[in-house]
This record gives sequence, C-alpha cells and structure tokens, in this order.
Amino acid sequence: MAVKYKDYYEILGVSRTATQEEIQRAYRKLARKYHPDVNKEPGAEEKFKEINEAYEVLKDPEKRKRYDQLGAHWKAGQDFTPPPGWEVHFDFGPGTGKGFEDILFGFGSRSGSTPGGFSDFFEMLFGRARHGETGTSGFTRVRDGADREVTIRISLEDAYFGAQKVITLPKDQKTYDVKIPPGILPGQKIRLAGQGEPGIGGGRSGDLYLKVEIEPHPMYRLEGRDLFMNLPVTPWEAALGGDVTINTLGGTVTIRIPPGTQSGQKLRLKSKGMPNPRGEAGDLYAVVQIMVPKNLTSKERELFEKLREVSNFNPR
Repeated sequence: MAVKYKDYYEILGVSRTATQEEIQRAYRKLARKYHPDVNKEPGAEEKFKEINEAYEVLKDPEKRKRYDQLGAHWKAGQDFTPPPGWEVHFDFGPGTGKGFEDILFGFGSRSGSTPGGFSDFFEMLFGRARHGETGTSGFTRVRDGADREVTIRISLEDAYFGAQKVITLPKDQKTYDVKIPPGILPGQKIRLAGQGEPGIGGGRSGDLYLKVEIEPHPMYRLEGRDLFMNLPVTPWEAALGGDVTINTLGGTVTIRIPPGTQSGQKLRLKSKGMPNPRGEAGDLYAVVQIMVPKNLTSKERELFEKLREVSNFNPR
C-alpha cells in the first residue's frame, strides 16, 4: 500500500543535519504556536499532529537513523512505499524508554491516521504506537511540572549582606547553590528555575521556590525593612545628652543623644536598616534603655545623695 511521504525535517523547519537541541527547540516553538488550546484556526490541530509525529521520529536517534536511510530524494506528498526488505519494529509500550513522554498531544483515530494519532506513513515505518492515559478530549495534554516550595532559614547577616549558600533539602537530599540577594525579607521567595517537578509530554519542569525565614538575632529585631536595637545609656547621658558610638550591621556609627532623653525613646538612623534592591533602605532605630549602676562606689553614692537633696524632679 502506498502512502504519502512525510518530510519530518521540513515539518519542523530544520535541516537534515540539525542537532538534537535544534530539533527540540524547533519542536517546542511550533508546538506552542499550534497548540489546540491556543490556536483555534482551521487546520491548526492537524498541523499540531504533524509536528508531534515529526518530533517523535527525529528526537529518537534510532528512529531518526532508520528514517534517514530512506534518503533525501523523497519530496513531501509523493506516493511512498517502503523499499524491499524494510523491516523495523519499535516497542512503544510502557517501560521501554521509547514511549511518547515528549509528545504533547496524541489525537484519537481519524481518517488517514492510526488510532494512536499518527499517520499511516508513520505506522508503515515504525509500527503502531500505544498511547498512555488520555484526557476527556481524546488526546494527551502537555503538562508543565508542578512548582515546589520549601522553607529555608538564614541568618540576619546573610539577609542583610546577601550570600552564596550551598543548601541541601532534607526531603530529597539534593544540594543547590543558592544566591541570596541583599535585603531579602522574611516571606520572600528565591526562585530556582527548572528545579521543581519534571514536566509531562514535553512540558517544562516546574520551579523550586525557597521561602525565606530569618533566624532570631541576639541584638536586632526586624520589622519590615526597619531594624530595632536596644541602646543602653547612663542616667547622665540621658539627662545631659551627648554622642555615643554603636555597632550596626553596616559598620560603626555615632549617634547623638538629645538632653532629657527618656527610656524607651527611639533614636532614628536613616537608611541604616535593611537594604532595598528597588528603593530606599529601611531605618535603624536605637531604643534607649537608661541603666543605673548596681554597685555604687562611695563617691558615686555621695553624688547621687547630693543630687537627691538638690533636685526638684519628681517623675510621679
């Protein structure tokens, strides 16, 4: 029985010397263009079937080699009968590794096509293919892999400065090189493209999202992009004012304490909080804590007693 010859290279728009990567790129580009869920134009469905069939042959080195043995002298649409002695059989059943894992759609039986969705030309060369699970429309859909999300805990310093970390996920024991951007906040996510669940039928792999948690810090408290820290001061510093030096994540800074500063008062250091990749950094707030000495020297006791005698201050 003669059938119409199909030029699979022409269908995918690639040369006969195309690499596997070039074939795959061409297939995915055309498959998305003619995907029946996207392209409703007449003939798009049939074009999509042709693309799938061409890719099923050219993606497999063994099938491609056998197909190439037919020679390049055939033209698409010519009547074709396999040459004498042409005998090749491929097992498309489950578990063989030669199934339709990359096929986006396998349509039901139509005129001129196999019940599995491929043409008589394909069936004549490679035998009848058995499809796997199909949807309600009678074809197997492309399905992108699912995204995954896991939570990682990082230090405040890593969140502030950014870091390059090697992270091993307990669930699958896989190790990832992760770039932590400076200024990342709790609840934000780092995307690792293509590291999620694998796709089906040629669909892309999902992404892996690392949801960030920041470990508690002994000195700083994070609220939004603002940082808060306690600033212990002496009674005379609070009463008289003065300059004190403090350590911040960004380095050492000097802060001025106004005269009459009260315990719990917040002193703001503008833009000394968490960096912001898209704008102004947060602020650092030094929360004043007035401290008194627990053990007074005789001179200190004398001065405090003198202050009690002369002062009219009554906090109550």
